Amino acid sequence: MLIEKRNLNLFYMNTMESAKLRLDKYLWSIRLFKTRSLASEACDKGKVKLNGNSLKPARNVQIGEEYEIRTSEKKWLIKVIGLLHTRVQYSEAIKYYSDITPAEETDRIKFEAAFFQTGKRQSKVGRPTKKDKRDLDEFLDV
Repeated sequence: MLIEKRNLNLFYMNTMESAKLRLDKYLWSIRLFKTRSLASEACDKGKVKLNGNSLKPARNVQIGEEYEIRTSEKKWLIKVIGLLHTRVQYSEAIKYYSDITPAEETDRIKFEAAFFQTGKRQSKVGRPTKKDKRDLDEFLDV
């Protein structure tokens, strides 16, 4: 009887501990940020919001809450489905949140990606090459 009561207390303590999860740790574990310190920094700078209010990194995450997160690439709108305490692979992590980002934002990302410049000069556009200069000098007899 004593052993059963002790196991029940351990179970209760574990479930209580699992119910508490810091916001910065959650954002890191679902792979929205590469490091936990980047997630914490985003919270401190006001890039993570709940109902329009900025949040602190130590705030506890609750299932069902919807967070607005601004990263350098995208403006996310996510709904918490489950609490994830450790960082796992992406295919597992996406099971713990639902991406409810508006279609306009995803379309904007796709549009920007279509016009992404690699930094290389396009062929026959811009400043002439040495060969072009030599050909021009030869043509003008300079």
